[in-house]
Amino acid sequence: MTIQTNRLTIVPYTTEWTPLVLEQYYENGPELENHLIELAETPALLLWGSWLVISQADGNIIGDIGFKGRPSAKKDVEIGYGLLDRYQNNGYATEAVGALVDWALSRPDVATVSAETTATNRASIRVLEKIGFQKTRASDTTFHWSRHQTDVSR
Repeated sequence: MTIQTNRLTIVPYTTEWTPLVLEQYYENGPELENHLIELAETPALLLWGSWLVISQADGNIIGDIGFKGRPSAKKDVEIGYGLLDRYQNNGYATEAVGALVDWALSRPDVATVSAETTATNRASIRVLEKIGFQKTRASDTTFHWSRHQTDVSR
């Protein structure tokens, strides 16, 4: 499974991608390693964990995105994402997250994609707003977001 956008290739993370991760010294938190451990235990998590975001221009891994588990019984899945600092503010997050959300919402087992941001993470908030997410709840520190299959296409 591969998702192509204008500038990016987005692939589910498996051990086959580990040599590239190591070669590029890609480090953006513990999610990739944790995903491989979970994937070894539960192969059905393949599309519902971490995905690599790779620049088509130079083949560099610029970030990782993915889901925090399989869709729930209510057909909801939560997305998370992060890009390396040097690739931020170029529209890559909007492009990658938008493509993965569109893919998820095209599936019959997903009706809603949700997300959570800190109230002060303006860049992440802007990404979600640009791709059609609506704020569903807010506290002093956290915003909760969702986008549904029935939402008007962005």
